Amino acid sequence: MNVVPERLTAKDYATDQEVRWCPGCGDYAILKAVQKTMADLQASRDRTVFVSGIGCAARFPYYMETYGFHTIHGRAPAIATGIKLANPSLDVWVVGGDGDMLSIGGNHLLHALRRNVDLQILIFNNEIYGLTKGQYSPTSRVGTRSPSTPQGSVDLPVSALAFALGCGARFIGRSIDTEQKHLPEVLKRAHGYRGAALVEILQNCIVYNDGVFADITESDVADDRQLYLEPGQPMLFGKNREKGIRLNRETLSLEVVTVGQNGITAADVLVHDEKNKMIAHMLALMEPPEFPVALGVIYCAPEVQSYETGLLAQVTEAKAKGAADLNKILRSGHTWKV
Repeated sequence: MNVVPERLTAKDYATDQEVRWCPGCGDYAILKAVQKTMADLQASRDRTVFVSGIGCAARFPYYMETYGFHTIHGRAPAIATGIKLANPSLDVWVVGGDGDMLSIGGNHLLHALRRNVDLQILIFNNEIYGLTKGQYSPTSRVGTRSPSTPQGSVDLPVSALAFALGCGARFIGRSIDTEQKHLPEVLKRAHGYRGAALVEILQNCIVYNDGVFADITESDVADDRQLYLEPGQPMLFGKNREKGIRLNRETLSLEVVTVGQNGITAADVLVHDEKNKMIAHMLALMEPPEFPVALGVIYCAPEVQSYETGLLAQVTEAKAKGAADLNKILRSGHTWKV
């Protein structure tokens, strides 16, 4: 008799731990979206690992009924790489905030991306250091007032997705914490990619940076400030989808146009090509008020060999040659007598 396994629900991926974030924190919404994603994927709980660093987002592994590691500030990508190399069959997710991943962790994130380690990397971007009481972070906008920048930040912020592309990332996406239909779909796309997949999630910190994305998410501006990308579909937005993104071929830059005005037709609007890295870089950098924010899968290059696949193939090849003579190796090549 064949027994059909019971289908897991989002609740089956929730632990018995008290979820301890500030009331109203965007992390609650992200947790809900990730648990829904796990249920949609029917992810094996004993083959799934969540790895975090330090910060508010780093509590995540405690709340997922999977394996998890709460590790060191900024080092989650490095530790996740080790986990994937030790057991490539595991499904490894990396979770961190913008400060954790793009400041002290920028170096480790760079290498995970350029190596193309098969990881899903989620950056919760609230443009502030929350756990350490609201200092400005690498993604904070110019003018951000905080305990560490009382007169306003003068730093140009880091773009998480532009940084990822510069590191050689082959998959980047973006969504918003409260987009409970959109976010799981982006996460599932990232999960399906065999290689390093990075997703930036715009997340509200209700205590130290409340409303930082209000110019994108508020209902009265959302239609004009959010561009939902779909492969093979024109980049249209606006309440009546009357606005679009066009490539100015003289300046090789993007611009917002209105269909039906100044001779602009739907044929002038760019069609989203996930494999176009040049356009992806420009989309990643779009921001209000001049542009809407690009949401969805922005870049998805053809899959190539992941890091762990290539490395373990070398190990297999070396083992096939048989046991090595260590004494012979030590005395081979260039040697000197002292």
